[in-house]
Amino acid sequence: MKPKREGIVYSTNPDFDYGSNEPSQTTLPNQQQNLRLMLDKKQRGGKKVTLITGFIGSQSDLEALGKQLKTACGVGGSAKDGEILVQGDFREKILQLLIKQGYKAKLAGG
Repeated sequence: MKPKREGIVYSTNPDFDYGSNEPSQTTLPNQQQNLRLMLDKKQRGGKKVTLITGFIGSQSDLEALGKQLKTACGVGGSAKDGEILVQGDFREKILQLLIKQGYKAKLAGG
């Protein structure tokens, strides 16, 4: 399996490392996270999902928080691109869970 070399066409340096040049993103503490919860049903066939945005941190921490919220609500969902999707309208329950864990979270949207 070849390593991904996105953005690099050619290098004349024989010691060049094609590894990731991006620094790993550190996760902010819970008190500094500014999360927004909203109900979304756009392009989902009329189904409602609770959308949590504003998470700043690594993908693994985002997925861990997403798994914890999905488990607490007993539903499915996904966590990618800095957003967590939880199937169904669980805004109030998730808001209480996040506040209990020390996150700064509030409802957004209509």
